[in-house]
Amino acid sequence: MSPNQVVENMVHVGETKAKLPIKDLLIRGGLAGALLGFGTTLAFTAEIQTGFGIIGAILFPAAFVMIILLGLELVTGSFALIPVAVMEKKATVGQMLNNWFWVIVGHLIGATLYAVLYLIGITQLGHVTDHAMITKLVTVAEAKTLAYKSLGPDGMFVVFVKAMLCNWMVTLGAVMAMTAKSVIGKIVAMWLPILIFFAQGFEHAVVNMFVIPAGMILGADITMGEWWLWNQLPVLVGNLVSGFLFTGFAIYFTHKQKEGKSVFGLAKPKVAITNTQRN
Repeated sequence: MSPNQVVENMVHVGETKAKLPIKDLLIRGGLAGALLGFGTTLAFTAEIQTGFGIIGAILFPAAFVMIILLGLELVTGSFALIPVAVMEKKATVGQMLNNWFWVIVGHLIGATLYAVLYLIGITQLGHVTDHAMITKLVTVAEAKTLAYKSLGPDGMFVVFVKAMLCNWMVTLGAVMAMTAKSVIGKIVAMWLPILIFFAQGFEHAVVNMFVIPAGMILGADITMGEWWLWNQLPVLVGNLVSGFLFTGFAIYFTHKQKEGKSVFGLAKPKVAITNTQRN
């Protein structure tokens, strides 16, 4: 698929997402939140078993692949796709905000449900307290909140930047899936940017909707206010800014062509056609 075709697909997908009913936004958002929880525990399990975090990063994209192939709703991807549809006047700002709000609600429900079910499994309903994953989840949850809080305003800026770096790659994963027509092509294209973000410990809003509540349930010394102030809200904003600017906006404005002109209003250069080319 050419870049121009990819942009056309971005607009179409963004329009479709913006016009989904609330029921579908909640269900698809909930499933996506749970699947990213599955991917996170898979990655952490691999890291614990092998001692190499990169192994977990290699495996984590499996969850993202399932979300995209099944047409589920991931708000971090929609941060790039729906604004493009709005710019093309295929969707409204109200529809965009409606999608984001209800999908986030769905993510919270799905991620929290998976956290509860997963913790029942690894703790055997509270009878096991020394499972390695318990320590891992508590440590990660506190690192994603209290570590930033300890830095004060600098910590807020750091978490925001790490969220930007994360969703730059995540949104590229959603767009890269449009560059291929075969399932295996889509999988390979998606896998690369997702591996890059997870391996470097950047901040993904939906992953954190699983990790931090799971850590809190297990006893992490984090309040609800600390979760939202020092991670969830700045991460959502950082994910939004980079998803829109670095992927949606950038790719749209460099590749989208309109009626013989570029999006900047400049005429396309005319190419002389020789008799040989006509023949």
